[in-house]
Amino acid sequence: MGYKKQFMEFMVRSGVLTFGDFTTKSGRKTPYFVNTGNYKTGAQADKLGHFYASCIAENMKNGNIDQGVAALFGPAYKGIPISVATAIAMSRDFSRDMNYCFNRKEEKDHGEGGKMVGYKLQDGDSVLIVEDVITAGTAVRETLPQLMAAAKVKVEGLIISVDRMERGQGEKTAIQEIEEEFGIKTYPLVTVREIIDTMYNVEIDGKIVINDEMKERMEGYLAQYCVL
Repeated sequence: MGYKKQFMEFMVRSGVLTFGDFTTKSGRKTPYFVNTGNYKTGAQADKLGHFYASCIAENMKNGNIDQGVAALFGPAYKGIPISVATAIAMSRDFSRDMNYCFNRKEEKDHGEGGKMVGYKLQDGDSVLIVEDVITAGTAVRETLPQLMAAAKVKVEGLIISVDRMERGQGEKTAIQEIEEEFGIKTYPLVTVREIIDTMYNVEIDGKIVINDEMKERMEGYLAQYCVL
């Protein structure tokens, strides 16, 4: 599993991946929840960047992602620290100095102006979007026009923390819909299936987070709402 198991344990220890009774924005009752807003320390940001960089480096090595990516783009707001942390980790851990940029929610009308911050995108650039999770693909649909307005770029792919494997606007997952609609492939650090298979009956800091009962509940959720 390489970095994947370490990343799962990191999410649990950071209070980002939790288990219990939750309600998603769509109203679904879920036994697990991923809240990347719970990352709050420099050490956590450092590790998060390393895991994202590991995913990118692995997919570059496997030929899934172009070696010539010009920049990482982090959609506001949660994608901003992810893009910065990942760029730092790519430079330090994989000897690849990458540009990063992100958007503002509102356009700045003074100073340098515009909606983009960081690296100035150029026509022909290949860009990787780094985001936390995808539920319905709303953030991607909102930010793509901004990317294309900045320059004629090619979106090489989308990197996310967890693929929940849930249906999007139809019978397919949001990830499948984004690939069909925009031709953009998504590369998750882990999937919910990997979380169940890897963390079942595994002890983290003296506690088993996915026991028999939780596994049954998660499998039931996947059967009802997810595309397997």
